[in-house]
Amino acid sequence: MTAKNEKTISLVLGSGGARGLAHIGVIHWLEENDFKIKSISGCSIGALIGGIYAAGKLDEFESWIRTVTKVDIAKLLDLSWKRSGLVKGDKIIDTLTELVGDVVIEDLPMAYTAMATDLINEKEVWINSGKLFDAIRASISLPLFFTPFKYNDIYLIDGGVLNPVPIAPTLSDATDLTIAVNLVGKADNIEKVTIDKEPEDEDKSTFTEKIGEFVDSFKGLPVTQAGTQWGAYDIGNQAFDLMQSTIAIQKLAVYPADHTIHISRNACGILEFDCAAEMIELGYKKAQEMLGGIA
Repeated sequence: MTAKNEKTISLVLGSGGARGLAHIGVIHWLEENDFKIKSISGCSIGALIGGIYAAGKLDEFESWIRTVTKVDIAKLLDLSWKRSGLVKGDKIIDTLTELVGDVVIEDLPMAYTAMATDLINEKEVWINSGKLFDAIRASISLPLFFTPFKYNDIYLIDGGVLNPVPIAPTLSDATDLTIAVNLVGKADNIEKVTIDKEPEDEDKSTFTEKIGEFVDSFKGLPVTQAGTQWGAYDIGNQAFDLMQSTIAIQKLAVYPADHTIHISRNACGILEFDCAAEMIELGYKKAQEMLGGIA
């Protein structure tokens, strides 16, 4: 150990869309309880949160994400008009780069790996060098939603397709513990923390209509069908979560972490980034429940 009572850890941050904001709460708890993060392996939102933390900009990101509304999310969706995905992702990455800086992975103060999927060659791709936001953009390429990302002449999609809790990149780490956060845990109706909010019907309409208009462009349906089309897309996201949950169980059985924090896969919707306060609080609470005995 590096100091009295300080434990070094390899932190594995899983995929799961907006539920990944729980990673922020987990990191806060770890820092408050004398855990020193020496290595991060992340997939999708885990790669994003982990990369921003490694770059030293998590507080700035948290301040920003806590103010985000559905309208703000809609404004960041630069529709692609290609059949390979709904959203290009340039606006999102440009916004985050402006917030964090144009960081190179080799300059980070800790080891960092982003997990992505090479769909053509059917294999995991571990990205641990080059531009941080290239690695993040590849790792967050949720199928059907984001267009695939071209990285070193290979088109990559979301790492959660093959490995939603990427522990393997940390196996050679010389740390005291490996702690994983699984965002596709067993579904239940208890974990979601509720905080009173003003109704956001107008926000929701703006958000769903933007997605609906894109889907309608391929089917020749009137824009008034937007709500129905979004419902169908939401079912697809739930199916993807279920798939990831099954894969995560298998991966964790083969490569078990010393401690795994489970967030239920229905804690919030995959794109409900306006639920930041709830998810951050949930992550903190779950870290305390799982790790309080070893702090």
